[in-house]
Amino acid sequence: MAIVEPIESAGPHRRLRLKSPVTLAPIGEIECASAEEVRAAVERARKAQSDWAKRSIDERAEVMWRLNDQFVKRQDEVIDAVIEETGKTRSEAISMEVFSSCDSITYYAKKARKFLAPEKRRIHGILGFAKRLKLVYRPLGVVGLITPWNGPIILAVNPMVQALMAGNAVVHKPSEVTPFSAQLLKQFTEAAGFPQDLYQVVQGDGQTGAALIDAGIDKISFTGSVATGRRVGEACARNLIPFTLELGGKDAMIVCSDADLDRAAAGALIGSCMNTGHYCCGTERIYVMEDIYEPFVEKVVAGARQLRQNDRGETDVGAIFWDKQLEIIEAHMADARAKGAQVLVGGNRNPDLEGLYFQPTVVTDVTHDMDLMRKETFGPIVSIMKVRDEEEAIELANDSEYGLNGNVWTTDREKGERIAERIETGGVCVNDMALTYGLHDAPFGGVKTSGIGQVNGPSGIRGYCHLLPISADKKGKGPIQGGYPYTRKAEDGMQKFIKIFFGTRLARWIT
Repeated sequence: MAIVEPIESAGPHRRLRLKSPVTLAPIGEIECASAEEVRAAVERARKAQSDWAKRSIDERAEVMWRLNDQFVKRQDEVIDAVIEETGKTRSEAISMEVFSSCDSITYYAKKARKFLAPEKRRIHGILGFAKRLKLVYRPLGVVGLITPWNGPIILAVNPMVQALMAGNAVVHKPSEVTPFSAQLLKQFTEAAGFPQDLYQVVQGDGQTGAALIDAGIDKISFTGSVATGRRVGEACARNLIPFTLELGGKDAMIVCSDADLDRAAAGALIGSCMNTGHYCCGTERIYVMEDIYEPFVEKVVAGARQLRQNDRGETDVGAIFWDKQLEIIEAHMADARAKGAQVLVGGNRNPDLEGLYFQPTVVTDVTHDMDLMRKETFGPIVSIMKVRDEEEAIELANDSEYGLNGNVWTTDREKGERIAERIETGGVCVNDMALTYGLHDAPFGGVKTSGIGQVNGPSGIRGYCHLLPISADKKGKGPIQGGYPYTRKAEDGMQKFIKIFFGTRLARWIT
């Protein structure tokens, strides 16, 4: 039963009906915006951005503080909307969608003025005696956000706040799987007193997202699959607009012989099963030293059997958000079984629940010829592989087309950091699950097919700006250096000058 399905429409717009992954009952319908409506939204945003950019950063921050107040006061609305659309647990709805949104809003409201402050830069060499240089961060204009279904609020709020604090307007195309969370966010911005049309939502499917890229926007921030990310990048290149792509992951976990096994086993479970495994930085490959392999597996199995999964009351692992993802999970498990993997816990849909529930699963005897270790599974699967030593673990960790995040577990922190530096990925955590995205001070982004560009922190918010260099002559009067007329005397003098200032190592060092 499809969670999103097209339905007949009496008008010119495509219509989609949505069902809850928890109950499979209909929860609403959306109308896909046309290309003309998307372009009109961008035009309105451009008018709103012109006035917004004139406000000081502190004035923009005041608006963000009011948005934060909406999240604090209306937490239950966020929780209910997210659970209905995604089936994630209540605990994860609170931590990922409410807490993380407040944390992001307050961080950039406080830090934006520092991150975007004009910078005076000293000019090197002889020009430094005559010229001044200042760098100014100017907003790009209208930013298009295309966001996924696994974190429908936070993965919109985080880039939105950065773009807005930098002085841009935002047009947001959410996933068609989770459109109502975006509608709620729009209500919050209105209640917070956002200027009209500064933040707009255009609902729809992939065609709507393509229309947004072609609608004259000034940057795209995309979070989603590798396949769609490639198409987004190609479209942005055709339109000559900048973009950031935060794509899929297949994060590796390395468990060293000296690791705290209780902590590492707990990290394997939360890293693999949090958000039902629908987490770009979720742990999908675990490499364990052979001398601790058996006790580690025992602890993971014991922990997995304690995980609760139900559709009401307290629960640890929620529903699969989208029926298409459930099909991928089942296909990867079937491939692994056929190639000799051992399923120690779970491994199937939960037969006791009506919705799209897949049991928390522990799999061993996995190899790199299995889809479970090569392709992004995005499900609550703990896949464990025995290795001889740390060198083999590093080699296997790097044997992937993905590179978003990873983690290393050892009681020797310095060793853990040395191993981390050798992993070909966007970020690494030591003795913790992947939490880099939640560390706003850290840049976040992938390598290989996991993305292009970085978000968050100073570099993230500056990515929504054009860094404008302004150079000025210190005197501003008199003859222009190097100006007309050109003379042989001036040319001879320049050649002598080159010999003096660049002809010896001492002179080159001084200049």
